[in-house]
Amino acid sequence: MNTNQPPRIFDDAQATAEGSLAKNFVANVFSWMVVGLLITGFVASYAASSGLYVQLVGSGGLMTWVILLSPFAFIIAMNAGLQKFSATTLTLLFLAFSGVMGLSLSSVFLVYSMGSITQVFLITAGTFAVMAFAGYTTSVDLSKFGALLFMALIGIIIASVVNFFMQSSMMDFIISVGGVLVFTGLTAYDTQRIKRIGAGVEYGTAGATKLAILAAVSLYLNFVNLFLFLLRLLGGRN
Repeated sequence: MNTNQPPRIFDDAQATAEGSLAKNFVANVFSWMVVGLLITGFVASYAASSGLYVQLVGSGGLMTWVILLSPFAFIIAMNAGLQKFSATTLTLLFLAFSGVMGLSLSSVFLVYSMGSITQVFLITAGTFAVMAFAGYTTSVDLSKFGALLFMALIGIIIASVVNFFMQSSMMDFIISVGGVLVFTGLTAYDTQRIKRIGAGVEYGTAGATKLAILAAVSLYLNFVNLFLFLLRLLGGRN
């Protein structure tokens, strides 16, 4: 018997503590993601039904580009300000980001029927939940797929820019299928990554809150992009 080894009970206790921390952190991340999606959905629906989106876009000038590009500015600001912003500031930026995203996505309610939006949303939610659960529970290390998924995402972005000028329906279909596959994979990958982060942070601290906000942004973007690509494939237009 090797007396240099600590009793197994301490290993089990440490694993249990880390698992509890990870569980609490992941739950916090998903809660923020849901809050963001609710804000986005409300703003998108209101801006479309009230005519606010049409009014802003119809005003001409740079407003259309401001609406489209503002979410990227918030993402950059949140990532760049992780160290210097307080948890409260980062939270407010996330809430504002969710609202701006809602405004930029208002066109969805004008282009697609409400029935198809609801149907695709439910499909997206189911797919997202299954992949998030798989990422959280699997013992397979998904980190090796991260680089491949990132490269595939870059390829989709480049192809989308090219097809913006080509307007090829076949390429649009291929891009949409690729987007669904990539963001489905990223959901599992990011969930596992977030679980690992959660096991190493002290729950309830300002640092943990800020990390949870940024992690929520990642899952939020996975959900929204998965929804948009599925909508392009399955959505019925008005």
